[in-house]
Amino acid sequence: MQLPPNNQAPDYPNTEYQVEQHGRLVSYSQPAPGIDPATFLRYASGRARFYWRDGRTGITFAGMGIAVDLMAWGETRFQGIERQARALFAHTTALRPSEPLAMPRLFGGFSFRDDFAPDFAWYGFNPAHFILPHYQLVQHEQETWLTINALLPPDEDPRATAPQLREALQHCYAALCDFAQAEPATAPTPSATDHKVTYPMAYTAWAQMIEEAQAAFRSSALQKVVLARVCEVQLPTLIDIDGALANLQQRYPDCYTFLFEPQPHHAFFGATPELLIATQGRHFTTMGLAGSIQRGATAIDDERLADALLHSAKDRHEHALVIAALRRRLSPLVDELMIPDVPVVYRLSNIQHLYTPIHGVLRAANGVLPLVETLHPTPALGGTPRELALAFISAAELVPRGWYAAPVGWIDCNLDGAFGVAIRSAVAQRQRAWLYAGAGIVADSEPQKEWEETGWKFRPMQEALGIRG
Repeated sequence: MQLPPNNQAPDYPNTEYQVEQHGRLVSYSQPAPGIDPATFLRYASGRARFYWRDGRTGITFAGMGIAVDLMAWGETRFQGIERQARALFAHTTALRPSEPLAMPRLFGGFSFRDDFAPDFAWYGFNPAHFILPHYQLVQHEQETWLTINALLPPDEDPRATAPQLREALQHCYAALCDFAQAEPATAPTPSATDHKVTYPMAYTAWAQMIEEAQAAFRSSALQKVVLARVCEVQLPTLIDIDGALANLQQRYPDCYTFLFEPQPHHAFFGATPELLIATQGRHFTTMGLAGSIQRGATAIDDERLADALLHSAKDRHEHALVIAALRRRLSPLVDELMIPDVPVVYRLSNIQHLYTPIHGVLRAANGVLPLVETLHPTPALGGTPRELALAFISAAELVPRGWYAAPVGWIDCNLDGAFGVAIRSAVAQRQRAWLYAGAGIVADSEPQKEWEETGWKFRPMQEALGIRG
């Protein structure tokens, strides 16, 4: 069994792609000592690749190749992916008992809007797209497991394929070991000496957009809207995605680092501090993250800025809107909901946020996707009320957000999973990358301060790509 060739984006009709036509999913796993996810990704270069690292637990997943594509469009895209995933995993055969984390896992995400139509920057991305990798790796603490996933015709006995799958997996592991010895570890991207950086939106247009939002606050029920702008980077060579991921992981070790690369050199990646939702049975975790200020040059200056953030009426109001909306959306679905009364400061290397951790117990264990649909977009990335904010964003922003500020993550064979909010992110296409940054706008927002805030938020991805200063 050979690795699949580089995949080109298929021309699917504007309907759900039904996995029931594919057959039965079978997987085989083995321990993979000596292989780390970064080596696995480098080995997978030139193929479809996927990556997720939870910086708080250290659990890291990586995938290469495509065993199954799941896609959905329109207003029912969340239900469409859930229906297809449920059908896929209902007929899964694991040929060898293994670490539960090594079981088959879908990687993917959603666009910010359900009516998203890919433009040049987002070629190959869809409103909902999940991929089951042909090979996947998981690393947690001192253990590493390698898994092969394959789809068989419905009438074929999965156990009859065990020798073939075992041989293919052992061949892949041997090739990875040889590659690890021959290839040096990925270094963070060095400074790019020959690059071009442009910002399509002028400050005057930004200020006008904020003034129009504030007029809408006075004339309608709109209370907050998150507005975004874009930075385009052009380099003389291919974007070094592996180096960028290494840079992000080194600089932001507590974040959720992700990569979705459905075609070679067409990748969406980043390191987000914001968890949208994670589920395990009836238990779930989410967070409120809204309100921002820069880091200080000294420890004293840093504390002064953090204190200013905690006592900022504008930022506390913005954060309170997020928490109120999360409480309102989750309350009908839970038996327990634990939300602290006041936020704390969450520090990253370049920025500080107001942060409220949220935990709870669901009334029913229905998997992660119903909660993804319930929570996206949160007021931290969309606004409040949600529908008014989305309508304003659609009319005001000239550049499509694509998957920026949308859910990206994974789904396991129990339909549990984890999704981050795809901020601090970029979409790359060979030698070009588009970076996105947003700011929460409320009645007393000041355009210049919001412009500066988005500037801080561009920096993680600019530095990951080697853009300094």
